[in-house]
Amino acid sequence: MPGERDRFSLDAFRHEALDEVGSTNSECLARARAGDPGLLWLTATRQLAGRGRRGRAWTSEPGNLYASLLLIDPAPPERIGSLPLAVAVAVHAAVRSVLPPGGEPLDVKWPNDILIGRRKTCGILLEGEGLPDGRRALVIGIGINIRHMPDSVAYAVTRLADHGANISPDELFAHLFREMAVVLGIWNEGRGTPEISRRWREVACGIGEKITVNLPDRSLVGTFAGIDDKGFLLLDTGLGALTPIAAGDVFFQGME
Repeated sequence: MPGERDRFSLDAFRHEALDEVGSTNSECLARARAGDPGLLWLTATRQLAGRGRRGRAWTSEPGNLYASLLLIDPAPPERIGSLPLAVAVAVHAAVRSVLPPGGEPLDVKWPNDILIGRRKTCGILLEGEGLPDGRRALVIGIGINIRHMPDSVAYAVTRLADHGANISPDELFAHLFREMAVVLGIWNEGRGTPEISRRWREVACGIGEKITVNLPDRSLVGTFAGIDDKGFLLLDTGLGALTPIAAGDVFFQGME
């Protein structure tokens, strides 16, 4: 529909920089409850209660980037499922823009972990909430390891400083601010999902490799056959048709 992409034009987004905050995601949701119209970025120097998927703690010391974007009714429910892929494409582009050329591969692990040399350098957490006035708030939380990384985690981690990116959180956020606006315009409230899926596949980690997918009630093993145009992971278990998976933790051989 003509004009729809204008919703995500660069000048439509706002940004507020905070010092210390419990969680930028939680603060965005509080703003939504208070009536904020969305397209609001909040960044923080330090989080006191940062969190990742499934309630996991996320290291939040000064020197890393902690940012959350508030969207209000970003897409109809049937088209919202591809948003994590769009976010991953945008974050990948932002990180790529600050890394020197010739380094280790920069990839996306399904659905939206950013890896350098198959080590995680960024966590992305999407959270939604229905508001009393009938609107739907969705928050995209992004934590990128620039100078710090968590200890004692069950997967390999890294930080941008170890790959020649000697930048400040503010510098990295400027790239993220721009790339997210561009990619959300392409996503276009879910109408651009096929193009987003194509771009995601171009930067995907491990298509064609053996993986384990941990679901809440079981684990599945098979070959990562890519994603469909809805963003579901396609797993080839060798038993016939590909198995689509909407959510789960993916582990490649040698990355556990």
